[in-house]
Amino acid sequence: MTSPVVSIAYHSGYGHTTVLAEAVRAGAADAGAVTHLIKVDEITEAEWELLDASDAIVFGSPTYMGTASGAFHQFAEATAKRWFTNAWLDKIAAGFTNSGSKNGDKQQTLQFFQTLAGQHGMTWVSLGLKPGWNSSESSENDLNRLGFSAGAGAQTPTDLGPDAVHKADIATAEHLGRRVAGTARTFAAGKASV
Repeated sequence: MTSPVVSIAYHSGYGHTTVLAEAVRAGAADAGAVTHLIKVDEITEAEWELLDASDAIVFGSPTYMGTASGAFHQFAEATAKRWFTNAWLDKIAAGFTNSGSKNGDKQQTLQFFQTLAGQHGMTWVSLGLKPGWNSSESSENDLNRLGFSAGAGAQTPTDLGPDAVHKADIATAEHLGRRVAGTARTFAAGKASV
């Protein structure tokens, strides 16, 4: 069986989301996927073709003002060409985001990604982790420390650089990458057996 192809289509305003994109990529690669990082604000025609050829696309953006960044929204609108041709139909999709606040309305960004995936007829993969850091015996170093289920949510103080992205959030993003790669492999095997 061939390795699944997982592309991470993301925007990063200040570098924090790039750290998470690289973690998703590392997790997917660790699970045996061929991976591509694609900056949506610099996307080329060759990278559009990489997305079209991918088994899975993971969307990533900082959460600004309660939704994905403007650059990501421009990318989402540009995917209409793919929508018209069903280019992404039945691909695997997932998402991740970062904001300066613990909650920061990140759920809205993840829901935006889910809706985008749904409009393309993609299959959404959740984080697949129980919430961490929610009892007196847990800690902020738990996976999924912010308690998201739709995708990976991260928090970095606004006055700190990308090197301050929390280690637990990086590990959670890696988990998401492994989960997406595994799901893409399972779907490919299922299609091959039908």
